[in-house]
Amino acid sequence: MSNQGEQAVVYVVDDDADLGASLSRMLKRKGYAAEPFVNPQQLIAAYSEAPAACIVTDVMMGEMDGFAFADEVRRIDPAAAIIFMTAWPTTANAVDSIRRFGGLDYLEKPIDDQRLLAAIEEGVAWSRKRRCQIERTAKLTPREREVFGLLVKGLSSKAIAAELKLSPKTVEDHRAQISAKTGTSGLAQLIALATE
Repeated sequence: MSNQGEQAVVYVVDDDADLGASLSRMLKRKGYAAEPFVNPQQLIAAYSEAPAACIVTDVMMGEMDGFAFADEVRRIDPAAAIIFMTAWPTTANAVDSIRRFGGLDYLEKPIDDQRLLAAIEEGVAWSRKRRCQIERTAKLTPREREVFGLLVKGLSSKAIAAELKLSPKTVEDHRAQISAKTGTSGLAQLIALATE
């Protein structure tokens, strides 16, 4: 586990209570603040009190499957890394887990501990970067977010002005505000921030 201050919170969600508890114990031994949940709705209800850096979730569960759960997590916390696990892997689910549901990895049960640990370490690092990006861009106004989005796509100030029906001077003012609020200087740093 990368050591960057406080323990990273990792939740394990699986309707197999023994597996969830076993994975959580192993993660605690590796230095994570890990907790098991047998029901995704219980975690969602308690989530705002203690957001996670990483969530490891089963795909096939009772009332709410892992994909519906991931959608709900993304709605309330876009900076939590999600790792899917399943006893019934399919290529379609593997692709969906990454492309549609923003998963970091798709692991087959029985879980390979080393692969899980590597995925969690990557997830924790991704989550920390994502939280930093969200924090740095949180102060942007809606218009500044529009300008920011177009800047990082490579549009010039003149092209942004035409796209948003603004004067080039107004776009330059927005650029200055974006740089000041995000602590960046120059387009390269803005692009790096957008891709964090």
